[in-house]
Formats: sequence, C-alpha cells, structure tokens
Amino acid sequence: MLIGYMHYRKNPMKSKRAYAFASVAKAEGAELLYFSPGAVNFTNETIHGYIYRNGKWRHTVSRWPDVIYNTAGFTRSRQIEAAERLERDIPFTSYSIGSKVTVFTNLVKHKLFSDYLVPSEKILSAEHFFRVSNKYPEIIFKPSFGCGGENVYYTQKNGAAFRVLLGTEETVYDNAEMTEFIGNKIKQEDYIVQPYINCRTKAGEPYDFRLHVQKDGKGEWVTSCIYPRISSGGSIVCNIRQGGHTNELTGFLKREFGTDHAEIKKIIEDFALRLAAHMDDIQKKLYKEELDELGIDIGLDESRRIHIYEVNWRPGHPPFINIDLNVIKNTVRYAIFLANRKAEFECLSPPSAGG
Repeated sequence: MLIGYMHYRKNPMKSKRAYAFASVAKAEGAELLYFSPGAVNFTNETIHGYIYRNGKWRHTVSRWPDVIYNTAGFTRSRQIEAAERLERDIPFTSYSIGSKVTVFTNLVKHKLFSDYLVPSEKILSAEHFFRVSNKYPEIIFKPSFGCGGENVYYTQKNGAAFRVLLGTEETVYDNAEMTEFIGNKIKQEDYIVQPYINCRTKAGEPYDFRLHVQKDGKGEWVTSCIYPRISSGGSIVCNIRQGGHTNELTGFLKREFGTDHAEIKKIIEDFALRLAAHMDDIQKKLYKEELDELGIDIGLDESRRIHIYEVNWRPGHPPFINIDLNVIKNTVRYAIFLANRKAEFECLSPPSAGG
C-alpha cells in the first residue's frame, strides 16, 4: 500500500507533519510517498518524491500511489491542474466544503441543522453592514474564507459610534470612518457578519468548543477530539493562534456545569457526529464527493443552547501532541480504507468489451 502525501512544498523537511505521517503509515503496514504536484510525470505515470527510510528522507522515482492525502491547498494553476488530473485515477481523501457562506446556505436549505446556525450574511456594502448593526447591536465581522481566527472583528454600536475590537486592540469609529473601514475590507475579500453569541465562562471569559471529527479505518465518523478554547486578555476571539488557550474537556465541563458535565459532554459528542454525517450526505448529494474531516466550532448560550459558528474543512492541528497523533492515525487508516475500497470495486467490476 502506497499513500501519497501531496503538498505544495517540494521538500518534506519543510512540512512539520510529514515525518509523523510517514511513521504512522509504516506502523499501519503502508508506505508514505511525499511529493508536490510538479513532480508528477503523466506520460509514464511516475512521481519524483521522497520516502522516509532508515532515518532519512530519500529521493525516489515511484509509481503512482494507491490513494492521495491532499489536505494542502494549491493556488498555482499548474498545481491545480496536476491535482485534478491525478484525481481522475486515484482516490483523494479530502474535498472542500466551500466558504462559510456556502456551508451556511447548504445547511439552511437542507433544514435538519438550520435551527442551530448563527445567522450569517455576506456583507455587500457599508450600508448593508449598518442595516445589520441596527438589528444586532453586537456583531462578529470576519472573512468568508478565513482561518485561524485572523481578521475576526467584534463590533458594538454605541449611538452614532462603533466600538471595534481586533484581538485586544480597540478602536472607536464614527459613521464615516466605519464606512471607510468596511469598504476597504470587503474590497480585499468577502466578509460575513454574525450576531455575537454570549458564550462565557463563570469568570466572564468568552469561549467556544472545537469539535474535530474524522472518518476512521472503517469509513465511519468518529470524534477525534473536543476541546474548549478560552479567550485571553480581553479578546473575544477564542482561537488558540490568536492568543486563546485551552483546557482538558472533562475538567472544564465539571468546573462550568457541575453535576451536568457528563450530560453536556454526551450532547456535544452526539451533535458533532450527527452534523458530520449530515454534511457528508449534503456533499454526496450536491457534488458526489465524500468528506473525511471537519472542524466544527460551536458555542453554548446562557440557556445551554448550541449555536454553530462555522464549519471548517481544514481544521488545523489539535493543540495536544497525543491527540494530533490520533488525528494522523485516523487520516492514514481512512486513506487505506479508500484505497482498499477502490481495489475491491475494480475486482468486482466486469471487464470491458474486448478486454
């Protein structure tokens, strides 16, 4: 079994997780081939890549892999074209769920989880933003394709002024300044707005939950990890990259919910798996693709009602090494599952006419 690890970086030494993937693949009875799209020879179906052997990454000319782990995003046209050509013949593990607006629209249309959604709108103009701010006095303003908690703004309308918070940096704008601020942002990229959900610890710190779900070696959804992310230093963004911190789930739930902690945990775990299965069904129906991994961000309001903030296709690395290793194990096992399923399908398929 040969698993392809396709990355935009040519050298595996520059990918932090490549070695871990190679080690786990070996432990699962497979081998990992690291390569970039430009290293693929479509004429003779070979790849100039790297395999980790005897303590070193060694350059090799390899056959095409049986399955490709393709979580890294490509921006160059030649990279995208090569990836699309490979996908015609080789199973890929990962498929995009689209922007935050696309996810929101699909969940609303298919209704099952629409009541859990935090209302979201793509901002078309400063006037549009002002109309929303009249409806919701506290707003989250963030990029539609954003990740890592970057450029997430909290805005609060106070009379004719707007309080804007990015991390711990606070600015107050008047109407004209806010018009210019919003106009500049939406020129650069698509932005959405959501009403701010008051999800806070007993100590008053904003927090949310990251629900990291994956498919395992049987192609079934499992919760790889669930953990709270707590804001630090006055910021409203809970993302760890933006200065937030995390706690172990059970201990956090015990402190915040007391004797109800086990019930809250079960509700969150069940919600994660049900939402993942629902989104997988939507992906199959709309695009004839299967999802492999999701990062679901939720909050609990004062009445303990679940609110879906966003769903991410590339959820990033968990903050705990042992959990990240578990995530890699699930990824490798699911890749092997896809390769075996394709091989079984080809064995069962009738031969072509004249073949």
